[in-house]
Amino acid sequence: MKQSLKQGCNVFNHNQRINQLGKSGRIEEAINLFKHMTDKNVVTYNSMISAFAKNGRIIDARQLFDNMHHRNLVSWNTMIAGYLHNDRVKEARELFDRMFKRDLYSWNLMITCYTRNGELEKARELFDLLPDKGDTACWNSMISGYAKKGRFSDAKKLFDVMPVKDIVSWNSMLSGYTKNWEMRLALKFFEGMDERNAVSWNLMLDGFVGVGDLDSAWKFFHKIPHLNVVSWVTMLCGYARNGKILEARRLFDQMPSRNVVSWNSMIMAYVQSFHIDEARKLFMEMPERDSVSWTTMIDGYVSAAKLDEARELLNHMPYKNVAAQTAMISGYAHNNRMDEACQIFNKIGTRDVVCWNAMIAGYARCGRMDNALNLFKQMVNKDIVTWNTMISGYAQVGDMDNAFKIFEEMGERNIVSWNSLIAGFLQNGLYLDALKSFVSMGHEGKRPDHSTFACGVSACAHLAALQVGKQIHLSVIKSGYVKDLFVGNSLITMYAKCGRIRKAKLVFNDIDEVDIISWNSLIAGYALNGYGKEAIELFEDMLMKGVAPDQVTFIGVLSACSHAGLVSQGLKLFKSMTEVYTIEPLVEHYACIVDLLSRAGRLKEAFEMVTEMKIKPNAGIWGTLLGACRIQRNVQLGKISAEKLLEVEPWNTSHYTLLSNIYAEAGRWDEVEKVRELIKGSGAEKQAGCSWIEIRNQVHTFLSDAPTQSRTEESRCSLKTLAAQLGHNSATEFLLVDNL
Repeated sequence: MKQSLKQGCNVFNHNQRINQLGKSGRIEEAINLFKHMTDKNVVTYNSMISAFAKNGRIIDARQLFDNMHHRNLVSWNTMIAGYLHNDRVKEARELFDRMFKRDLYSWNLMITCYTRNGELEKARELFDLLPDKGDTACWNSMISGYAKKGRFSDAKKLFDVMPVKDIVSWNSMLSGYTKNWEMRLALKFFEGMDERNAVSWNLMLDGFVGVGDLDSAWKFFHKIPHLNVVSWVTMLCGYARNGKILEARRLFDQMPSRNVVSWNSMIMAYVQSFHIDEARKLFMEMPERDSVSWTTMIDGYVSAAKLDEARELLNHMPYKNVAAQTAMISGYAHNNRMDEACQIFNKIGTRDVVCWNAMIAGYARCGRMDNALNLFKQMVNKDIVTWNTMISGYAQVGDMDNAFKIFEEMGERNIVSWNSLIAGFLQNGLYLDALKSFVSMGHEGKRPDHSTFACGVSACAHLAALQVGKQIHLSVIKSGYVKDLFVGNSLITMYAKCGRIRKAKLVFNDIDEVDIISWNSLIAGYALNGYGKEAIELFEDMLMKGVAPDQVTFIGVLSACSHAGLVSQGLKLFKSMTEVYTIEPLVEHYACIVDLLSRAGRLKEAFEMVTEMKIKPNAGIWGTLLGACRIQRNVQLGKISAEKLLEVEPWNTSHYTLLSNIYAEAGRWDEVEKVRELIKGSGAEKQAGCSWIEIRNQVHTFLSDAPTQSRTEESRCSLKTLAAQLGHNSATEFLLVDNL
């Protein structure tokens, strides 16, 4: 008898221990204890199922559930609760439908599953099927679900017809108002409550803090009849979130009693305001620490880029949890220290989705997509963030084929998925694919956001697809993003590149608060369309409004001077850029000045500037010089420019063609022949020309070497006829047309 009683006590104690270990995240210890138990009962299995589920190992929980010889009602409810904890509503419903017997807790679990997932209609269907409508908990779940979604009318109707209301019912309604920041309605409801408890007062306090009304929160704080630690911490967090760290500390020091949550909140406040040393002092003073204390400090060091200090803390942590380890992994990943991140990742026994995603994102950020793909294939429970990370990663390294493949394989896509794909096409110069994806997104019923619209408009800008751009602009207006700065800047660029500079200016004027990108976009638009004086006037207006120019601003305004032939103005601006604004010239700035001088016939000055540049000239600069040499028939400088250009881009046949034309126009046919021989010997191939035209809101592309292109010969004949009518030199004409 004593022996059996002792065994029963041991089983009971072990079951309790499994529960404790599961709650504290020490799942490996719980597994080890479970394996070594000789006497297991149904409670043991239920405890282990709960431990697995609470630590994200829902597959292990289900496997254990399926292997149970005897299950009771608690077993079924525990498994459904596990699915609820892991947001697996579909599996929870399948299990619920299989139950041979249900209690009110089973019904409430399933209703809660749906309400938390936002599936209120399904929740209501179950609620209406309830065999016993007397259970207050199910009513409260439905009221809470409606209220959290802002459906206050439905919540109030249900609340008003409840047979019996308890304090949870009142607080569920109140929580709906405060969590949706409806503080006027919340205050009115609060004042009409039949009963209130500490939760009611704290909900109101949290609501005022949430909307940033700290004065009302402070007044309300002093009205609370019985202040508890939650009230103090809520007020403290309110000050901290609004940058009032001194007020938060003063409140912390005044607290009559502090628990570990209070200490953690103050440490978090210091961490969020980047007072990492103050956070560390408080951390060292703590009478007791939990996993949140350690994780907060580790995360703080990671945010401050003090990775060695973070790693030291992690090493001293009494028992590691996945949150702290993931914070460390993220820190290493952001600093491209993926080998160290991998060391920590490999030591984690139970990895959650966030941990996997941190590693995959780290590899993707570093461009190590083979490593990212390897982890992606190993990962069992992928979420939508995982898939989106892979799409962005492939797009970043220019591998849009694999990015699209991942996108196609996704089960469910959200707005981020589409934006990652469209932005990827845009960044990699695949503008037509970006536009096609934009259209496909609409066909799938997804509504674009500001990022989608900006990418779509940018694609139109690169293609000069004005009609499509106009249509997207109309959609922007209808969708309410017309005042969005990101979208507005894209529209300015699009209209400017399509030659509609007045429309670009109207968009600029409609933006409430323009930024430096807005100014730069419009200045560049004026430059592109030959409005040099207007570009300079806009630049001066920008300075008058106190906006400091950047490198991009000067590229735009110098380009405008070049196109408009404003030589002295351009040279003056170039000088002020370096001397007044202390902006180091980029190769693009030099290119603008070289083009400016070349157009003005000052080839010698342009050549001297190139040879005296602090940075190495690129193909654009030598190409500009070479083009100017052809116009001004300067064979000597043209030859030097061409030689330099061919050193930079030996594969580009257009440079050979341009040099050949210079020699032809000078009548130096021996040199022309030598250049032709050079082309043959270099192995360089002429790149196919690509053009596009917009017809009836569709963009059509044409490749110059496409064998299936219709009417190619007819096009060639037309071009030859046009060239003859333009009166070109016959030899040059032959060279130009022959190289089409």
